Amino acid sequence: MVADDFSRAHRLFEHAQRIVVLSGAGISTDSGIPDFRGPDGLWARDPLAGRRATLSAYLNDPELRAAAWRRLADPSRPVPTPNAGHRALVGLEAAGRLELLATQNTDGLHLAAGHHRDRVVELHGSIRRTRCWRCGVEGDTELVVERVRAGEADPHCMAIVDGAPCGGLLKGSTILFGEPLDATLLRRAALAVRAADLLMAVGTTLSVRPAAGLVHFAHEIGRPIVILTKGSTELDHLAQARLDGSISELLPALCA
Repeated sequence: MVADDFSRAHRLFEHAQRIVVLSGAGISTDSGIPDFRGPDGLWARDPLAGRRATLSAYLNDPELRAAAWRRLADPSRPVPTPNAGHRALVGLEAAGRLELLATQNTDGLHLAAGHHRDRVVELHGSIRRTRCWRCGVEGDTELVVERVRAGEADPHCMAIVDGAPCGGLLKGSTILFGEPLDATLLRRAALAVRAADLLMAVGTTLSVRPAAGLVHFAHEIGRPIVILTKGSTELDHLAQARLDGSISELLPALCA
């Protein structure tokens, strides 16, 4: 039975010393980043967003890739910054109670907020890193964006392989539809859930797998679950407590 009750969530939080957090797009909406599936989300506002997020389309359509790079290189594009929700989780880490933060977000805001790299698993990659599809070399996305601003429409990999530039396609390290998640990262997150005494799902609809499988796993092994998000999720029935509202307001209040 789900209790939409702050006091119950707070009791569970207060007694937990090893907390795993699974975060989703809802924690970043107050930083100006729209979610995906909401009525004002990215899928509703941008009809090409779904195609850009599909691996086969990205790899096979040079115009789509060029448009994606132009969006990243647009100087008028707002630069989001961490909000109070992100900072509350940094405080949880500073208190020594954060076992792991597993995020589905690719915006890099958790690390920008000040988390130690070893405490964050970016399950779906990061827009701040770019990877060559041919040789696998990773680099800073901003360096590629500078090349686009200098005139390259569809930049390719410049890493030297066997004495010559690789020339492979570049894409953000973000996981696109049709691209598998890193099994090592998923295993690390699952091991953290096993070692934890509380799982908090924050700002996620829990509709994307395999990330949402961490909640199923926590339930199977008897770990308490608290869900904080705006609106309902597919797994509300597995939670001991559920809070509905703005993450940048709920999370600091809970962590306080």
